[in-house]
Amino acid sequence: MCCFEAQGFRWELYQVAKVPLQETDVARLPDQLSVSCTTSPGFRLSCCLPSTHLVYTASWSPAEGSKASLVNTPDSQCFVLAVRRCPVADTMYTCELRSPGLSPLRVPVSVTIIRDGDTTCPEDSSAIAWNVTKAGHVAQAPCPMNRTGVVKRTCGFDGSWEPIRSGCTDTELLALSHRAWLLRAGQGLPAVEVPQILAELSQQALAVSSPSDLLALLGTISFLAKVVVDARIQLNRSSLEAFLKTTDKVLDMDTTSLWTPAQAQKPSAGSDLLLAAETLARSLCPEDHPFSFSLQNVQLQTQLLGPTVPADYRVSFSTQPPLQAHIPRCSLAPLGHNGTNVSITSLVLRKLDRLLPANYGQRLGDSLYATPGLVLAISIMAGGQAFDRGEVIMDFGDTGSTPHCVFWDHGLFQGEGGWSGEGCQVQTARAGPTTRCFCRHLTAFSILMSQNTVPENPTLELLSRVGLGASILALLVCLGVYRLVWRVVVQNKVAYLRHMALLNVVLCLLAADTCFLGAPLLPPGPRSPLCLAAAFLCHFFYLATFFWMLAQALMLAHQLLFVFHQLSKCRVLSLMMGLGYVCPMGFAGAALGLYLPRGQYLGEGACWLSGKGGALYTFVGPVLAIVGVNGLVLTVAVLKLLRPSLSEGPQAEKRQALLAVIKALLVLTPVFGLTWGLGLVTLLEEVSIVPHYIFTILNSTQGVFILLFGCLMDKKVREALLKRACRSQSPNSTISLATYETSIPEHSKGGREDRR
Repeated sequence: MCCFEAQGFRWELYQVAKVPLQETDVARLPDQLSVSCTTSPGFRLSCCLPSTHLVYTASWSPAEGSKASLVNTPDSQCFVLAVRRCPVADTMYTCELRSPGLSPLRVPVSVTIIRDGDTTCPEDSSAIAWNVTKAGHVAQAPCPMNRTGVVKRTCGFDGSWEPIRSGCTDTELLALSHRAWLLRAGQGLPAVEVPQILAELSQQALAVSSPSDLLALLGTISFLAKVVVDARIQLNRSSLEAFLKTTDKVLDMDTTSLWTPAQAQKPSAGSDLLLAAETLARSLCPEDHPFSFSLQNVQLQTQLLGPTVPADYRVSFSTQPPLQAHIPRCSLAPLGHNGTNVSITSLVLRKLDRLLPANYGQRLGDSLYATPGLVLAISIMAGGQAFDRGEVIMDFGDTGSTPHCVFWDHGLFQGEGGWSGEGCQVQTARAGPTTRCFCRHLTAFSILMSQNTVPENPTLELLSRVGLGASILALLVCLGVYRLVWRVVVQNKVAYLRHMALLNVVLCLLAADTCFLGAPLLPPGPRSPLCLAAAFLCHFFYLATFFWMLAQALMLAHQLLFVFHQLSKCRVLSLMMGLGYVCPMGFAGAALGLYLPRGQYLGEGACWLSGKGGALYTFVGPVLAIVGVNGLVLTVAVLKLLRPSLSEGPQAEKRQALLAVIKALLVLTPVFGLTWGLGLVTLLEEVSIVPHYIFTILNSTQGVFILLFGCLMDKKVREALLKRACRSQSPNSTISLATYETSIPEHSKGGREDRR
């Protein structure tokens, strides 16, 4: 019947539809039976169907020597076959149900005969009477009073009984589930029946004593949530309170005896409860706002904002750890147009995290995680519509471990749901242990703490800062040294190109270390332009450092292998500039363009490349390739210079410059390569604390290595510095005059030798 009312008129339309029963609607007791003809010459079989307006008749086959009867109960009718003579062989009995105008429904029941020598389980009358059962078969018994279904017990192949499996469901819970199912199917008045069922459900939650009861309860809640959405029903305070009380009781139910077996039958049970809770919590009538509700496992706060949003939305919960949420006004202002009120519902559920499947999306990988036991669901309604986009900032209190900001995505893992980190960033506050999450959408949030990664370590952080400071100071000293001795040490082309490459390495590493040192002070996340800029500049300058080392190595290889094909200094310098700056800019720009739109450019809570997508490989890949090429060039260079015959080798002065290049590269290439190789290991794998310390020390002291092995180990640099130091002495100094006088003949002698 369909009723339509408008302006005092009422129309009623009637349509009769005959819906046949399905095989799953018919309960067989038992659906298989093993019987010993010597101890039990007779047995009973029954097929029961729920009460229906259709008239059904039943017939059993084979029925020789048997008698069929009808037994009616308030909720069902059963057709019972009393078999008086045991069949000679295994037999398949069939209950055939007929109703006028419908196709017959045939339900089979198998009967297995126990013969002499068969392994069997003995009779057992401890709580329920179990007859002798053949090994490998399942014995069944009816549920006790006020419960629907069957109790099953398997007879093992060794003739021993296995534990009892109950499929019994409380009759009243089942009736509520059936009412909700009919509402979902379109029968009944949702505005009247949904509040009634919610009120009764709060009382019936106390009757849950089996996994079947729990599944019936959860199924009822899911049906009601779908009815509320389809019929656009708004709940009053009492109805919402009844639902929240039910949810509180469900979250407190025993995991081992109830939730685990229920989830074995329906893996998405916890995810379905979360979805229903989100749906029903945001369905409160506008006139009942604001509304606050608090129980041990459930806390709810709602607020109704006017068309002109006055300020940011803030809410806090007295949970453990404390939980706060904040939605900026800029995310809410576009919703309040044309006089539309905006309602915000914040729901915190405790213990739900242990009931959700341990499913993790791609960004989270295969790690093991723990949760703080809190799930926060924020919903925004405007104009009768739910909005799931907007920026939300959450503080999850003291976590004590490495956190990940996540939300529950109901669509992952074929509908089971899973944790996803898409659109969320984490920032650990430096003033305390609070974990702050930034997310660009509204749904059920929580945080995951990795159980394997190395936690925050103040010693590592201090070591990194001190080392970077020392590295920056060493690079500045290196620039000062070049300022003093530049004209003296670049007397030939090889020396000029070598020191020009090293100077650019110093400049790039100085810029990279400065950005790296200042990046933790910036607010993380792709919405922070400063954080994006710091990550991009670090990526570019660190890559440029390696490409300039590659340029130095390739210049060395060309000088040794192509002795009679020399390039001009300007041409070599332009090629080195292109390799040192254009190539790293290409890699850094490609990473930004490819991974920023996917939300995979920045790592969680840091202004550096993410190791979960692929952005980090645009840095590590070129670095490791350059280290490999440099190693090959160094091997060739050493073999070339150590040959017995050097007639085709470089001149002595040029040879000395090339040896200086080789010495520097022999030290710097392994140091830089080992540093970032360890960095890749610590970012992508779960490792002990030792590699973290080694990486921090090497990474933060690269400037010191360049000063020592790239600059000060050069003989000409040392000589030039010594001369500058001597010339800066007072003219009255005896040592200075002696040095000056003895240096003139040396230079003159050298000049004469050169002229010869």
